[in-house]
Amino acid sequence: MAEAADFQGTSASPARRWLRRTTALLAGAPLLAGVVQLPAAGTAHAEEAATARADTGAGSVAVAVDSLTPSAPTDGDTVTVSGTVTNNGRQAVTDAHVGLRVGPQMDTRSSVDAIAKDSDDLQGSVSPEIDDKYTEKFSKLTPGVAEHFNISVPVDDLNLGDDGVYEFAVSLSGETSAQPWERMLGIQRTFLPWRPDEAGTKTRTTALWPLVSTTHMAAETGPNEEQTPVFLNDDLAKEISPGGRLNQMVTLGKDLDVTWVVDPDLLASVDAMTGSYRVRDGDRTTAGTHQAIAKQWLADLQDAVADKEVVALPFADPDVASLAHNGTDVAGSLSQLKEATDVVDNTVETILHVKPNTDFAWPVEGAVDRSIVKVATSAGADKVIARSDSLQETNGLPYTPSAARPIGGGTTAVVADDRLSTAFEGDLTTASASTLAVQRFLAQSLGLELQTDKQRSVVIAPQRMPSGSQARAMAEALRALQGGTWSDSQKLTAASAAKPDPDAATTVPGTSSYPSALRRKELPRSAFVESTRTQDALDSFKVVLSDPSRVVTPFGRALNREMSVSWRGRAAEAKSFRDGVKTYLDGLSGRVRLIDKSETKLSGRSATIPVTVQNNLVQDVGPLVLRLSSTNPTRLEIDGADYEEQPISVSGGHSQSVKFTTSAKANGRATVIAQLYTKDGRPYGQPVTFDVKVTEITATVMLVIGGGVLLLVLAGFRMYTQRKRAAARAAEQAEAGEESDSGESEASGNSEDDPENPEAPEGRLTQESGAQARTGDPEQPSDPTPDTAAESADPSGTGERVDR
Repeated sequence: MAEAADFQGTSASPARRWLRRTTALLAGAPLLAGVVQLPAAGTAHAEEAATARADTGAGSVAVAVDSLTPSAPTDGDTVTVSGTVTNNGRQAVTDAHVGLRVGPQMDTRSSVDAIAKDSDDLQGSVSPEIDDKYTEKFSKLTPGVAEHFNISVPVDDLNLGDDGVYEFAVSLSGETSAQPWERMLGIQRTFLPWRPDEAGTKTRTTALWPLVSTTHMAAETGPNEEQTPVFLNDDLAKEISPGGRLNQMVTLGKDLDVTWVVDPDLLASVDAMTGSYRVRDGDRTTAGTHQAIAKQWLADLQDAVADKEVVALPFADPDVASLAHNGTDVAGSLSQLKEATDVVDNTVETILHVKPNTDFAWPVEGAVDRSIVKVATSAGADKVIARSDSLQETNGLPYTPSAARPIGGGTTAVVADDRLSTAFEGDLTTASASTLAVQRFLAQSLGLELQTDKQRSVVIAPQRMPSGSQARAMAEALRALQGGTWSDSQKLTAASAAKPDPDAATTVPGTSSYPSALRRKELPRSAFVESTRTQDALDSFKVVLSDPSRVVTPFGRALNREMSVSWRGRAAEAKSFRDGVKTYLDGLSGRVRLIDKSETKLSGRSATIPVTVQNNLVQDVGPLVLRLSSTNPTRLEIDGADYEEQPISVSGGHSQSVKFTTSAKANGRATVIAQLYTKDGRPYGQPVTFDVKVTEITATVMLVIGGGVLLLVLAGFRMYTQRKRAAARAAEQAEAGEESDSGESEASGNSEDDPENPEAPEGRLTQESGAQARTGDPEQPSDPTPDTAAESADPSGTGERVDR
């Protein structure tokens, strides 16, 4: 009655409304509690299910296919599969066996990708085992223990049908204590290409075999005539040693029909190791010791590439994508790419004795956009190696078109197949991973061939620096492909010249389509700015050298290395290398410098100021121009002007001084600047600034100087008068002596007639002695010291100088 009243719209009392609400709440409480507990219960159920799977062993056995031979069987072959099964569960597996399963034929390449993605998934469709007799049994698989298996089966018993790619699986079935009945506990799917007869129209396949490494050489060289090279580390020796990555690349590639793609920097680096070289070890360098290994590797490579196609990348493999996106607005960056291309011929042909092809550019991972193509072709290349996941098909073709695509401007894009090119990436160190990669590669290749009867050219462009395990897998796959029935080998030049498919895509994507993952690893704009500054410093340095090639060659190649693809993802190492190059160049150019000068005092109106240039290089420098400038020409002039310039050349290991004439206009201090310039007027090195203190000649100084001069004149006059008086006295004495001799002559005439007069001669001797005594009077203290010997009283001889 109450409900009827309510449904009829009558008004219920407050008590009744309270009663209904309370009843509804109490009735819904259990239901609400169940809803709240539902997620927790679901989580617990999931955990219980996971635990149950672990306990029961479902999917807990890992199956590894380590070997499958032959990789592409034909009629009459026996397929042998070997590997391991490992129980990763908590319970032992009993009554286990390994069986083989052949799935249906796959008609698309994308279906191969799908199977490879979930190769060990138990939830997918699984075909039955082929036959009980092609199994290997295990009574017990202990947790954590790997057991080996090896099964061989005639290909005829696999019941393969038409030509194509078949799923081939290896499974492990067994029981556990929790579920004591047989069920599949693990599986590994792979592929079996089946093309027993020769294809009517084979695919022409070009495989690139890259010889590329990271940067190993520094810009630094020894000061000796040979310029001993210096290596950053000893990593290159490890790579070319037996078992090293590059050693394996040469050994494996020797027997393959491939196109070798080489970085000339790698060849130049190994060639430098064949002679004397140094290796950095902290702040010092040590002598390199791997000359024999380097010589052997080069000899093996020369043998491997004989009669093979060799494509040379620009020197040091410059990153054209980074340059296109971040460096084109930096002056001089594009010229570095041109220089890296120009040095290729002299490097590769000289070392390998094979003329390389330099028409190809290879951006990282074949990713292209319009700016990359423009930069890549700016240095002379007219073919760009792209990849099909970058230059994608947009016309809905049911098959993979040929690699060659005309993209305008006389440029050909050689589009490598992305599935084949990326088949050997990732960790292939285990035998199982390597085998799966090989089978997947062959499956994709056969799937491509079966798409159409059209003749097509396909290019395989793998990663630039495959590891040793990746290289071994590549080689195994290529050997199987080249020995198979559906593919013929072809050179890269032939693939690029093949007739393009008219329906293939030829539109190069825009810059925005470039993969962000690759863009994050690019060289930044600052890298190109730093390289340009180093190039400018090198240009200023080389013009002052008598032998510029000693610095142009090593630093030019170092600048090429600064743009290398190998720096991608290694920003810190790249910055360190650039800084090292610039620091070393600054150190060399700083060895030609002006010697610092202290304050110079100028007493007087004019004087000469010497400025010294020091050359600590081993080679001569010059001609340079040395300019001496006055910052205050109203006080101090240089050769009558604001400045004076003089040419200067300095021999290696020597210093040279240049003298400048200065004139003072006023007292005080004047600042003078000395600066070296190159012949084209660019400043070289740091200027030297010093002060010149000008001191005026005062009146007091003039009086002192004048007094000194007057004293000298008076002293000279006195010496002259004394000498004159002495000469007069000597003359008077000589005259008196003559008169005395005349009187004595008369007396002696009488005495001579008188033999009894014995005293006459004695009187003459006495007079002569008196004359001699007068003549020998001692000199006065003021008399000047005579310049000649003592004068004789005898008359002067004819022509004899008499001092006055």
